[in-house]
Amino acid sequence: MTRIIDFYFFVLKIIIALLLAGMVVLVFGNVVLRYAFNQGITISEELSRVFFIWLTFLGAVVAMREHGHLGVDSLLKRLPPAGARIAVLLGQGLMLVATWLMISGSWTQTLINLPASMPATGISMGWFYGAGLAFGVPTFLIILWDAFQVAAGRIDIATAQLVRDSEEEVALDDHPEAAATAAGGTKV
Repeated sequence: MTRIIDFYFFVLKIIIALLLAGMVVLVFGNVVLRYAFNQGITISEELSRVFFIWLTFLGAVVAMREHGHLGVDSLLKRLPPAGARIAVLLGQGLMLVATWLMISGSWTQTLINLPASMPATGISMGWFYGAGLAFGVPTFLIILWDAFQVAAGRIDIATAQLVRDSEEEVALDDHPEAAATAAGGTKV
């Protein structure tokens, strides 16, 4: 099961990279065509907007799995272990409610806007609102799994890092040699 989940997130990262590349090509190509040839790509603005929305929502799912979203856990560190566990579970419960609202709202909007089409591309507006579903369903499952792990005692709240305090911390986690240098160590 772990391999399937890892493969799913690997595919998500590839899709995110392709969406970003598509945005760059569309926007840059449109700028060059406008200034050099007084022409343009008619569908550029709409497609790049849809790509950006999907890129953002899929990136949020990847960040959710990697616990890369920014947050403040200073209160959790000051609470006793039982209180910290209750606070985390309460927070997970609130996130589940918010994510469920996102899923139900996106589902409703997707169904309402399926027959409507974008003016330049003719693509259904359901694709626009479907990004909320692509975010909501996996995120709901991730939060549910994390809550189960905390409730079952598989995640030690005292040592777990469920959120990141700063973007610098995320960057240092991505590059361990930079973290060692920043901590005063030497690069090996």
